[in-house]
Amino acid sequence: MKPDLSIVTQRLQERENSLSPHAANSFATRGRERSEVSSPVRTEFQRDRDRIIHCKAFRRLKHKTQVFIAPVGDHFVTRLTHTLEVAQIARTIARALNLNEDLAEAAALAHDIGHPPFGHAGEQALSDVVPEGFRHAEQSLRVVEKLEALNLTWEVRDGIVNSSKVREDIMAEAWGTPATLEGQVVKLSDAIAYINHDIADAIRAGLIADRDLPAEVVQTLGARHSERINTLVCDIVQHCWWASGEGNLPAEQRISMSQPVWAAANCLREFMFQRVYLLEDRQKETEQAKQIVRRLYRHFVDHSDEIQSDFVIESDPAWRRAADYVAGMTDGYALKVAAHLGSTVSMPAGRFSDA
Repeated sequence: MKPDLSIVTQRLQERENSLSPHAANSFATRGRERSEVSSPVRTEFQRDRDRIIHCKAFRRLKHKTQVFIAPVGDHFVTRLTHTLEVAQIARTIARALNLNEDLAEAAALAHDIGHPPFGHAGEQALSDVVPEGFRHAEQSLRVVEKLEALNLTWEVRDGIVNSSKVREDIMAEAWGTPATLEGQVVKLSDAIAYINHDIADAIRAGLIADRDLPAEVVQTLGARHSERINTLVCDIVQHCWWASGEGNLPAEQRISMSQPVWAAANCLREFMFQRVYLLEDRQKETEQAKQIVRRLYRHFVDHSDEIQSDFVIESDPAWRRAADYVAGMTDGYALKVAAHLGSTVSMPAGRFSDA
């Protein structure tokens, strides 16, 4: 006799009912754009996570740049390894605060799924030429809603589109605040992950050394990679203990950091902008990457019949199809297509090697 799988659903619901009253419950989701029969062995957020992991756009992240463009070394962070680090940090924080770990994981895994090749250089290049502008968070939402049609829950989609941050402040909300606490956890986890792994990559590339980090950052956050992440994660958990359902609610119910740690994180982020992200020695490489993306976009706007991909919507205007096609490219494929088109722009080979 086969077991009745309804008992699995009952167990899943009981587990979610034991979460913080401030957690997002998958059984109370705002739903999907298209109704579906529920799974007997997974929550709605678990189904979203699995769909993201199995989609094509997620697989392509392994060949997309995080910061250093087309590096030679095997140890540099890619968009995929960054995504996995964000998911790990988000799950840790969500679990500690008794929030919905599945929702945090799903939103984290998809937050960069629409990122174009060559990191933020590629994003800026598309933003310059696409008629409606281009932001990777909005493109990530477009990927899961339109291009791959994953039919995710509202809560996961909200966490994806509101995951971006501005330079001025790690806590700034210029591009929207996630409606769920889990989405807010992902937004901060993204910053925690990239600030720290970008330091490691910059050291590996010879751009900075450990001794260059601001003294106030080292004193507050720690001198080592693991120390800084642990400090940031523990500070968020302690500062937001109310989210676990224990303690008094603050006037502003938002996932955040304590003032000293917040200030140190912003200091570290600004240091990275000055010494790594906007370093003059990297501007030639960045501009070359932008030229390749602009060249590809303009070519496929004018020759949309050459787009051989199921990652576009045929009824869309030429500019939209070109933007989707180029944004979906990996670094290596973008370089290959540019070379095929006779582009005179090329990326410097062997710029970085393993440390």
